[in-house]
Parts: sequence; C-alpha cells; structure tokens
Amino acid sequence: TTEIYTLSLHDALPIYGIVDIGSNTMRLVIYKVEGGKPRVLLNKKEMAELASFIQDGMMVADGINRACYILDSFNLLAKDLGINNLHVFATASLRNISNSQAAVSEIEDRTGLAINLLSGAQEAEYDFVGAARTIDLKSGLLVDIGGGSTELVMYNNMQIQNSISLPIGSLSMYTKFVKHLFPTKKERKKIEECVREMIVRYDVDQWGDCPYVCGVGGTIRNVDRLNSYFYDLSKNNRFVIADNLNWMVKKLENRENKKLVPRETLETLLKVVPERVRTIMPGMIILNTIVKYFNVQSIYVSRAGVREGYLYKQVLTKEGEQNA
Repeated sequence: TTEIYTLSLHDALPIYGIVDIGSNTMRLVIYKVEGGKPRVLLNKKEMAELASFIQDGMMVADGINRACYILDSFNLLAKDLGINNLHVFATASLRNISNSQAAVSEIEDRTGLAINLLSGAQEAEYDFVGAARTIDLKSGLLVDIGGGSTELVMYNNMQIQNSISLPIGSLSMYTKFVKHLFPTKKERKKIEECVREMIVRYDVDQWGDCPYVCGVGGTIRNVDRLNSYFYDLSKNNRFVIADNLNWMVKKLENRENKKLVPRETLETLLKVVPERVRTIMPGMIILNTIVKYFNVQSIYVSRAGVREGYLYKQVLTKEGEQNA
C-alpha cells in the first residue's frame, strides 16, 4: 500500500528516503525536513513476511529473494522521485537469524544498497527518540511489537531508565504456536506463557508496574483501529483502555477450537485490518500479556517510531556533525 501526502518534492527543503526492513513489513518513507522536523511525503508498505522464510534459524533463499525484490522496487521509485541515496536499516528480520552476515551481504551485493543492521538496543532507543516525544506522556513504558521482536523501553521524565529487545513478535508467535488462521484459547495461553517467560528471562519483571504505555508500530496502530471499530470511536482516537484490549482478545479468538475460521472474526479483521489477518491476534496477545504484567491502565498510540528515530539519530545528527 502507498500513502502519498500533499507536500511538493520540488522545493529547496532537504528530502530523505528511509527504508525499514522488518520481519512482517518493509516500508519506504520519504521525508521532507523543515526546521529540523520531518514531514512525510510518501509512505509505501509491502507485506514481506520475512520471518516466514526462516528455517532452522536461517533465512532461506526465497526470503533473500523477497527482500531484494522489494528493495529494488523501492530504489526504482525513489530514483523516479529524484532521490538517489536511500538510508536502509534492518531490525529483527535480519538480526535474529544465524546467517545474518551472509544474508545482509548478499542483499547488499544484489541491490547495491548498504544496510545498517540495528542491534536490539539501538532499535529500542530509536523507537523512543521517534515516538515518545510526539505524545504528551513524559513517563511510561514504550512498547513496539514487530513481526520478529518486541522492544520495551521504561522511561521517566523523558529519560530512558531501562530498555530491552525481546525475541518474540507477532509473526514469529503465529508461526510457532498457531495451527490454523486464528489462535484458539489453548494457543493463546501458550503465547501468553512464552511472553511471560521472556519477561522473566530478560529481567524485565524487575522494572515494576507502569500505568501508561506509549505504543509504537503497526501492531499497536492496528489495535487502535480495532478499538475504534468496536467502541465506535473517532478515527482520530489515539488511546486504548487496557480493559478494552483484553475484551478484544477474548472476542476475536477461535473459541470453537476448530480448523474452520470463525466467520464473525474473519469478517471483522478483513474489514478493519485486512493486511494483518494472520498476525494481528498474536500481536494483540503479546500486548495484552505485557499490559497485564505491568498493570497498565491505558495505551497511548504514537504515529512515529523507529524510522523517525533513525532519521534523527543516524541521518540528521550525522549530517549536522559533518556540516559543523
């Protein structure tokens, strides 16, 4: 899908193309920067589902081919718009595989694009830089649920206190635990158990309760859409009550525990979040488990995140240092 905004590409303001290689989606966003603030000109998303191409911990050739195909299409589009230098980064999609270095090198060789492979710590930091400053929530828990990882950042007075990248995501949980299209109650409980285990394994259980979440990324934005649909809220609504999230998880799960897809659930998801029919439920279960663990009351949904943080920290900051 492509969203094109009304700003002109043809004025004197600097323009930057950022590509985010995620486990579930790959996205090209073109920004125009004015007064140090980025404004989106174009936002193009492709459902790559790279996490589904991982076998025995390695990304197989079909996954590398898929990544190259989409990157080539992004590069061609950018050049048509007069942008000859794309800034490309990857997260858990290429970080959490055993052949990470070989896969990145092959994709770079075939596309001619340099890829910055972010660590989990960098991804969490850039989430915070991009998102937390865009909403009126000075302290809280930032959550970004991707296809292959979940970033958590505890912050207070706009300062990071703790951060972690957990190796669980909406697509990886679907692949590991869900037998048919939607998780059953038994499968939901397995995902919840896995999330709680990760929270303890990575010492996140020591962080303490937090009443407010700053939500980042596609999973949480689509939870917001479902929340607005079920509770008849404005499309401009930007927060989800924890009790509403818990109700939606129970409402949408496969209560009959059968192979046949619950028709009501399928129709709802195709209407509201058609591109995430398979992954939205595992993502919601991850989020709901985190919300319960930290006794969260409300989730505030940010429209900015890791891409904006990357633009600030890796592109604009370094460009400013070079020009200083």
